[in-house]
Amino acid sequence: MHRRGVGAGAIARRKLTEMSQQLATFRTHLEAFAAKHKHGIRRSPEFRVHFQDMCATIGVDPLASGKGFWSELLGFGDFYYELGVQIIEVCLALKHRNGGLITLEELQQQVLKGRGKLAQDVSQDDLLRAIKKLKVLGSGFGVIPVGGTFLVQSVPAELNMDHTVVLQLAETKGFVTLSEIRQSLGWESERAEQVLDHLLREGMAWLDSQAPQEPQFWFPALFSELHSHHSPP
Repeated sequence: MHRRGVGAGAIARRKLTEMSQQLATFRTHLEAFAAKHKHGIRRSPEFRVHFQDMCATIGVDPLASGKGFWSELLGFGDFYYELGVQIIEVCLALKHRNGGLITLEELQQQVLKGRGKLAQDVSQDDLLRAIKKLKVLGSGFGVIPVGGTFLVQSVPAELNMDHTVVLQLAETKGFVTLSEIRQSLGWESERAEQVLDHLLREGMAWLDSQAPQEPQFWFPALFSELHSHHSPP
């Protein structure tokens, strides 16, 4: 029994060593690939996603440290740091209008506008990775899934599942009414009112009390293109 146990342990250790060697080999190949395609990775958002996926396969995070091989070779540290700063600037500039909520699409448009024509292209995947880094700083940044895309939250407002569900309900039109919430979600009026009051207080929703039939709660982050035509009081 004892000898068999030792044999099993030796086999397990040998397998582990082989796996470690394979990973080390793969990592070496990955570093060679990164060195060869450095400019492609830096210039092309699609190439970046592909490369990040390759890294994730062997548990390597090229964004994890600001120093070291990955950031020195690829300039990743600088790229995502600068992108993070841009994201903060855009969100601060638009906060008076949207209360600190912005769609990922609009954030991408605004960031690209600020970068100029000669700058590196930025994908939504790049933005999400940069936001993930900002989140670590505890700066109030986060993402809320809404209708196949994301809303980026840039203020430290406490939003729970109820708030998220109401935002998802408003996604198609940009606004929602109390009766719509009650009918669609089956909530009591008090629960719906609490959520809407909170979103109004945070500046994420605007109240249009002049709307026909009943007041409408508008979310400028979801309906940014109509701001110039429809500005609830």
